[in-house]
Amino acid sequence: MTQTAHPSNSPGKQMLSEQVYAHLRDAIMRGDYAPGDALKPQDLAKEQGVSLAVVREALVRVVGEGLADRLPNRGFAVPAFSDRRWQEIAEARRTIEPVVLRMSIERGDVDWEARVRAAHHRLARTPAFVPEEGEHYSSTWSEAHRVFHRTLLEGCGNPVLLETFDRMWTASELARRWAAQRNPDRDALGEHRRLEEAALARDADTAAEVLAQHLTLTAAALTGCTHQAKDA
Repeated sequence: MTQTAHPSNSPGKQMLSEQVYAHLRDAIMRGDYAPGDALKPQDLAKEQGVSLAVVREALVRVVGEGLADRLPNRGFAVPAFSDRRWQEIAEARRTIEPVVLRMSIERGDVDWEARVRAAHHRLARTPAFVPEEGEHYSSTWSEAHRVFHRTLLEGCGNPVLLETFDRMWTASELARRWAAQRNPDRDALGEHRRLEEAALARDADTAAEVLAQHLTLTAAALTGCTHQAKDA
């Protein structure tokens, strides 16, 4: 009996979709698309030399990460600047992450402590800005920053909560890349150091408070930058 082929699930199509997804994600994060720009499947398919089905699959993944919106009867677009959008993300992070950090401090083992210390060391030693990347936060620093915050929470041992963090982080990181703010009055190094110290001291109350304050300051900075971008 001859089996029916399923080209839509073929490894080749999945590989192409992964490539288009990675290209699109990187382009959005680099700022190749302006806020609110349309992401036209036909144009992307032609540009990448793939089918519309492959592009649509990649776009759905990007939407799932919060890096694009699916607009009714209007296709796909990069998120527009919106104070409300970033504040909603910030509210979600302030609500969830301190709780997960408490769980992480309660459940984390010695290996978790070592990973937190190593992640903080890398972050503290990585320049936030480098000349070749202009006014934007360097990609190396951005990754070190993500790893530090995620490592703090990994002691919770709950993959569902960590997946939630991943999605919120990606969405807020897009705003951070657009903002590229340089605030000389903010002691980001000190904030991260206090987070590490409280976590390793197993002081859940202080760690949760420092994290909430850290997220509040970031949200305030992003709101100011979205106003500047809209006025530009």
